[in-house]
Amino acid sequence: MANIIQLDKKLKHTKEKKAEIIKKRKILAVQKVFQCMQCAFKCEKCGTQIQPEEQRQERAVSALRIPYRFCESCSEEYADYIERLKGRGDSEYYWHNEIWIELWRKWIDYQGVIDSYLKSKEFRQLLEELKDTGPNK
Repeated sequence: MANIIQLDKKLKHTKEKKAEIIKKRKILAVQKVFQCMQCAFKCEKCGTQIQPEEQRQERAVSALRIPYRFCESCSEEYADYIERLKGRGDSEYYWHNEIWIELWRKWIDYQGVIDSYLKSKEFRQLLEELKDTGPNK
Protein backbone atom coordinates (compact mmCIF):
# COMPACT_ATOMS: atom_id res chain seq x y z
CA MET A 1 0.00 0.00 0.00
CA ALA A 2 2.93 2.35 0.58
CA ASN A 3 3.63 2.40 -3.17
CA ILE A 4 0.22 3.83 -4.11
CA ILE A 5 0.55 7.26 -5.73
CA GLN A 6 -1.93 9.82 -4.53
CA LEU A 7 -3.37 11.19 -7.77
CA ASP A 8 -4.68 14.44 -6.29
CA LYS A 9 -1.23 15.42 -5.00
CA LYS A 10 0.43 14.38 -8.26
CA LEU A 11 -2.10 16.38 -10.32
CA LYS A 12 -1.71 19.44 -8.11
CA HIS A 13 2.08 19.20 -8.34
CA THR A 14 1.91 18.89 -12.15
CA LYS A 15 -0.39 21.93 -12.44
CA GLU A 16 1.90 23.99 -10.20
CA LYS A 17 4.93 23.03 -12.28
CA LYS A 18 3.13 23.91 -15.51
CA ALA A 19 2.00 27.27 -14.07
CA GLU A 20 5.58 27.98 -12.98
CA ILE A 21 6.91 27.20 -16.47
CA ILE A 22 4.28 29.44 -18.09
CA LYS A 23 5.13 32.29 -15.70
CA LYS A 24 8.84 31.95 -16.52
CA ARG A 25 8.03 32.06 -20.24
CA LYS A 26 5.92 35.19 -19.73
CA ILE A 27 8.73 36.89 -17.85
CA LEU A 28 11.25 35.90 -20.53
CA ALA A 29 8.96 37.21 -23.28
CA VAL A 30 8.71 40.60 -21.60
CA GLN A 31 12.43 40.68 -20.78
CA LYS A 32 13.33 39.91 -24.37
CA VAL A 33 11.17 42.70 -25.71
CA PHE A 34 12.57 45.30 -23.36
CA GLN A 35 16.19 44.16 -23.30
CA CYS A 36 16.62 43.46 -26.98
CA MET A 37 14.39 46.04 -28.58
CA GLN A 38 14.23 48.96 -26.22
CA CYS A 39 17.85 49.50 -25.14
CA ALA A 40 18.55 53.23 -24.95
CA PHE A 41 22.30 52.75 -25.35
CA LYS A 42 22.46 50.99 -28.69
CA CYS A 43 21.62 51.87 -32.26
CA GLU A 44 18.23 50.42 -33.15
CA LYS A 45 19.41 49.49 -36.64
CA CYS A 46 22.91 48.04 -36.26
CA GLY A 47 23.22 47.49 -32.48
CA THR A 48 26.33 49.65 -32.05
CA GLN A 49 26.74 51.14 -28.57
CA ILE A 50 25.87 54.85 -28.49
CA GLN A 51 26.22 57.43 -25.76
CA PRO A 52 23.20 59.56 -24.78
CA GLU A 53 25.10 62.80 -25.50
CA GLU A 54 26.04 61.47 -28.95
CA GLN A 55 22.35 60.89 -29.65
CA ARG A 56 21.36 64.44 -28.62
CA GLN A 57 24.11 65.96 -30.77
CA GLU A 58 23.07 63.93 -33.81
CA ARG A 59 19.44 65.00 -33.48
CA ALA A 60 20.43 68.63 -33.01
CA VAL A 61 22.67 68.65 -36.08
CA SER A 62 20.16 66.97 -38.36
CA ALA A 63 17.37 69.09 -39.81
CA LEU A 64 15.48 65.84 -40.31
CA ARG A 65 13.41 64.51 -37.43
CA ILE A 66 14.73 61.00 -36.82
CA PRO A 67 12.23 58.89 -34.87
CA TYR A 68 14.77 56.16 -33.98
CA ARG A 69 17.90 55.85 -31.83
CA PHE A 70 20.70 55.62 -34.37
CA CYS A 71 24.46 55.77 -34.31
CA GLU A 72 26.00 58.46 -36.50
CA SER A 73 26.39 56.14 -39.50
CA CYS A 74 22.80 54.86 -39.42
CA SER A 75 21.53 58.43 -38.93
CA GLU A 76 23.30 59.47 -42.12
CA GLU A 77 21.91 56.46 -43.99
CA TYR A 78 18.40 57.16 -42.74
CA ALA A 79 18.69 60.78 -43.87
CA ASP A 80 19.84 59.61 -47.31
CA TYR A 81 16.99 57.08 -47.42
CA ILE A 82 14.47 59.87 -46.81
CA GLU A 83 16.15 62.04 -49.45
CA ARG A 84 16.04 59.21 -51.99
CA LEU A 85 12.34 58.72 -51.32
CA LYS A 86 11.96 62.38 -52.28
CA GLY A 87 13.86 61.75 -55.53
CA ARG A 88 17.12 63.25 -54.27
CA GLY A 89 19.98 61.73 -52.30
CA ASP A 90 23.74 61.64 -52.68
CA SER A 91 24.59 60.12 -56.08
CA GLU A 92 28.12 59.28 -54.90
CA TYR A 93 26.58 56.58 -52.72
CA TYR A 94 25.82 54.35 -55.69
CA TRP A 95 25.31 51.36 -53.39
CA HIS A 96 22.20 53.06 -52.01
CA ASN A 97 20.22 51.37 -54.76
CA GLU A 98 16.63 50.10 -54.98
CA ILE A 99 17.44 47.02 -52.92
CA TRP A 100 19.00 49.23 -50.22
CA ILE A 101 15.82 51.35 -50.22
CA GLU A 102 13.74 48.17 -49.88
CA LEU A 103 15.93 47.05 -46.98
CA TRP A 104 15.26 50.33 -45.15
CA ARG A 105 11.56 50.20 -45.95
CA LYS A 106 11.28 46.68 -44.55
CA TRP A 107 13.28 47.60 -41.45
CA ILE A 108 10.94 50.53 -40.81
CA ASP A 109 7.92 48.25 -41.37
CA TYR A 110 9.43 45.80 -38.87
CA GLN A 111 9.77 48.59 -36.30
CA GLY A 112 6.10 49.43 -36.84
CA VAL A 113 5.09 45.82 -36.29
CA ILE A 114 7.10 45.69 -33.05
CA ASP A 115 5.38 48.88 -31.90
CA SER A 116 1.98 47.41 -32.75
CA TYR A 117 2.84 44.26 -30.82
CA LEU A 118 3.83 46.28 -27.75
CA LYS A 119 0.50 48.10 -27.95
CA SER A 120 -1.55 44.95 -28.56
CA LYS A 121 -4.27 43.92 -26.13
CA GLU A 122 -2.55 40.59 -25.50
CA PHE A 123 0.87 42.07 -24.70
CA ARG A 124 -0.73 44.63 -22.36
CA GLN A 125 -2.59 41.73 -20.71
CA LEU A 126 0.71 39.90 -20.26
CA LEU A 127 2.23 42.95 -18.57
CA GLU A 128 -0.80 43.28 -16.29
CA GLU A 129 -0.64 39.61 -15.31
CA LEU A 130 3.02 39.93 -14.42
CA LYS A 131 2.39 43.13 -12.50
CA ASP A 132 -0.44 41.48 -10.56
CA THR A 133 1.54 38.37 -9.65
CA GLY A 134 4.81 40.11 -8.81
CA PRO A 135 8.22 38.49 -9.25
CA ASN A 136 7.93 35.83 -6.54
CA LYS A 137 4.23 34.98 -6.46
